[in-house]
Formats: sequence, C-alpha cells, structure tokens
Amino acid sequence: SPEEVAMGVRAGADAVGFVGLGLSGPEVRDDDTIARLVRRVPPAVDAWLLTRVDKPDALVTQILRTGVTTVQLCDAVPTACWEAIRAQTSARIVQVVHVQGPAAIDEALAAAPHVDALLLDSGTTDGPTPVYGGTGATHDWSISAEIVRRASVPVWLAGGLRANNVRQAIATVQPFGLDLCSGVRTNHLLQADKLAAFMHAATT
Repeated sequence: SPEEVAMGVRAGADAVGFVGLGLSGPEVRDDDTIARLVRRVPPAVDAWLLTRVDKPDALVTQILRTGVTTVQLCDAVPTACWEAIRAQTSARIVQVVHVQGPAAIDEALAAAPHVDALLLDSGTTDGPTPVYGGTGATHDWSISAEIVRRASVPVWLAGGLRANNVRQAIATVQPFGLDLCSGVRTNHLLQADKLAAFMHAATT
C-alpha cells in the first residue's frame, strides 16, 4: 500500500519490493497496481519487482509496464531471460537462489556472471506446493556464507530475518544486503515498531 511504501522509506530502506502475480501471500499485486505504487518511491530508493515470470518477452513487458528499477527473479529462469532484460530494459537483475542444500552453491555461481546480484532465500521449490519466498524460515547460513565468499557479484540474504537474529546473520554470512518481509509483519501487515527494531539491530 502507499502507507507501507512510505513506512519503508522513512525507516531507511534502500529498496522497496513489490510482489507480482504468480507468487504467494497477501501482498501480491497486479502490474498496474505496482506501477502506481512505484511512482510513490523516491528516486534515491530502488523499486524492486518480485516475479516468477520466466518467458523473456513477458518478463520484459512486465518490467517496462511496472517501471521498476530492479527485477528480482524468484525462480530459476533460462539464460534468454537475463539476456532479454539486459537488451531491452535498464533494470538491474537480482537472481534468487533458494538454499535447500549444498547444490545451491553451484546454482548461485552459475547464475552470477549473468546478473547484478544474487539473493539467497528459504523457499522450497520441490514438491506439490512450492513456496518462493515469505516463508519466515531461515536456512543453512553456512551455505550462504560459502556463496558470499565465492560469488563474483553482491549477495543479499533473505529468509526468516528478524531483529533477534539479524546480527548473527550478518556475522555468519557477511552479505551485501538484507531482504526482509514476514519478520516485520503482523497478520501480513507491515509494523512500524518491528521495522524500527530490525533497522536498529541491523545497523548498530
């Protein structure tokens, strides 16, 4: 909502994320709604589109329609998607890797040369009901730390981050940045007190 955009900006967020159709959770918005919200993001703050679209033309259309500055690809995509984004938009590319085990290391290192950053999350992409984010669960941070050490691009950490564990997460993984959602929400609504506590813990 516009109120949540403003709350994130006031708290000092470097980016605000908008969850596109095809992902789970109550924060999912259609492209036109995202475009309206993006216009409320000040120039100094990045506007991120979270998407599972994996067809190059459809992905480019979605990025251009929403007007975001960064696209967060929440599932594995073919190389043609990265190439189309580079050729037809000015958006930065953040590829999500769901850390479900050591295989995530090879997945991350293979994607890194094609993107601007990686984002390590705790989704479960296998099984009958895959989840691509917003789980509120942490993953094996030792695997994430290994990816940070070896990747050629900045790495963001997501997955179950809260005020009471963010210092440990930073010390263990040493990520470039942090991505948060459920840890600063109650009944799916962003809470100013939780956000302030998280920002304080992360920056002091």
